[in-house]
Amino acid sequence: KQGYQRRVRGTIRGMIPHKTQRGMEALNRLKVFEGIPPPYDKQKRMVVPSALRVLRLKPGRKYASVGRISREVGWKYGDVVEKLETKRKEKSAAYFQAKKKLSALRAKAAASA
Repeated sequence: KQGYQRRVRGTIRGMIPHKTQRGMEALNRLKVFEGIPPPYDKQKRMVVPSALRVLRLKPGRKYASVGRISREVGWKYGDVVEKLETKRKEKSAAYFQAKKKLSALRAKAAASA
C-alpha cells in the first residue's frame, strides 16, 4: 500500500516530463505532505480563487477528491489526519479569537491616546 503523499506525487509525476532535466528539477522541487507540517502551520493560508472547484467545474460535473479515493483503495491514516486537522482548526480558532481581542484592545488604546 502506498501512502497518500506518494500517490499524489506519482500522479503528478505522470503529468510532467519527468525524464527530461527540466522535469526532474520540477519533481525535485515538489513537496507533498499529509496535513500541514510544522514549518507551514504557522503561515497564513491563502485561497487561490482561480483554483476553486465552484469556479473551475461546470454545475453537475462529477469530481473526486484524492483523500476519498485513497481511503477506498486502502489508505489507513485518513482518520488520523482528520483528527489532527480538527485539533489544528480548534487551535487556529482559539488563536484567532485571542488575536481579535488583542486588536480590539489596541484599537481602544489608540482611540483613547
